[in-house]
Amino acid sequence: MHASIDAVWRLESARIIAGLARLVRDVGLAEELAQDALVAALEQWPESGVPDNPGAWLMAVGKRRAIDRIRRQQRLESKLEEIGHGLEPEAADAPPEFDLAADDEHIEDDVLRLIFTACHPVLSTQARVALTLRMLGGLTTEEIARAFLTSEPTVAQRIVRAKRTLSEAGVPFEVPEGPDRAARLASVLEVLYLIFNEGYAASGGADWVRADLCLEALRLGRILAGLAPGEPEVHGLVALMEIQASRTRARTGPSGEPVPLHEQDRARWDRLLIHRGFAALLRAREIGAPPGPYVLQAAIAACHAQAASAEDTDWAQIASLYGILARVAPSPIVELNRAVAVGMADGPERGLALVDAIAAEPALRGYPLLPGVRGDLLARLGRGAEARKEFERAAELTRNAPERRVLLDRAAALDGAQ
Repeated sequence: MHASIDAVWRLESARIIAGLARLVRDVGLAEELAQDALVAALEQWPESGVPDNPGAWLMAVGKRRAIDRIRRQQRLESKLEEIGHGLEPEAADAPPEFDLAADDEHIEDDVLRLIFTACHPVLSTQARVALTLRMLGGLTTEEIARAFLTSEPTVAQRIVRAKRTLSEAGVPFEVPEGPDRAARLASVLEVLYLIFNEGYAASGGADWVRADLCLEALRLGRILAGLAPGEPEVHGLVALMEIQASRTRARTGPSGEPVPLHEQDRARWDRLLIHRGFAALLRAREIGAPPGPYVLQAAIAACHAQAASAEDTDWAQIASLYGILARVAPSPIVELNRAVAVGMADGPERGLALVDAIAAEPALRGYPLLPGVRGDLLARLGRGAEARKEFERAAELTRNAPERRVLLDRAAALDGAQ
């Protein structure tokens, strides 16, 4: 029964918290009320069975708890007013000032408001990620802690602080409009892609891929695309995640070791996810706006997906797209990826020159992909001793155990090289 309740909660929690937040205008309180409803379900459903409409049942319980909370607050305020001003307590049972019988037709707007609130830039990146997974993904603090290799008390503290920060900052429960919308949407997309990337290539731990995080980010991205159909970058991010997720089965070997893109068995790529990614990319382009960072990254992923083999990859087109991306969203990591593409299109010497030009960037200090890419290019140039040192350096920097083993194996294969 607990498994059934967990499944219902994952599906319905965002809608319930969002609907309650519209009523009480406080996402922290809304989450507490929703948790109260979940506790009630855990107590009652094992005996009564799962209701025909479990989401409506949970929402009804949450609303009743909200009404009780409001009435208690009103009684307290009435008593304080009576003590302070000698007034009669006639208003003790006054009804709420707003209608708590909210129509379900508002629920999609409520979920969109919740997404923008949970990802508000007033919060730190870590807080936005934790709050999003908690309120929109329905994950427990234990599950979030396990996914990001941190302690449960640390995650719980982040969530508590995030809710307090939203309350103290007076962040409205609304969908931003005007010039603020683009910045806020960028914050939402950043959070979803951070969650996806941590699942796609885990930054630490014993696993290279955490498919559950990829699927959760993709699920939330699809929801957002349905709620904001006119935003090309939303469709671009969904396209990017769909296409990247299509490679999941091929990205690890028999022992869980990472398999590089050019070595992957493309027959194991999920063609349905690729098709969905292409469709999302087409929707982004049909809107007609200039391509943003996620649309461009999705176009790069589409180039890989279209190639029947690694040898058929259109690296010149990929290098060109990275050049555009570097102008639209300049960053050292984009330049590093462009160097890889140029190294494939125009030869490793050209790629190495680009890598060396950005090697001193502060943002790349301690970034394991920098020496990893440099090692690849040096190995292709026949400079094996230098390549070995770069792979060893990359292995020292990574916190992911499978990736470290692969890098050390590559370094060992170059022992004795000049």
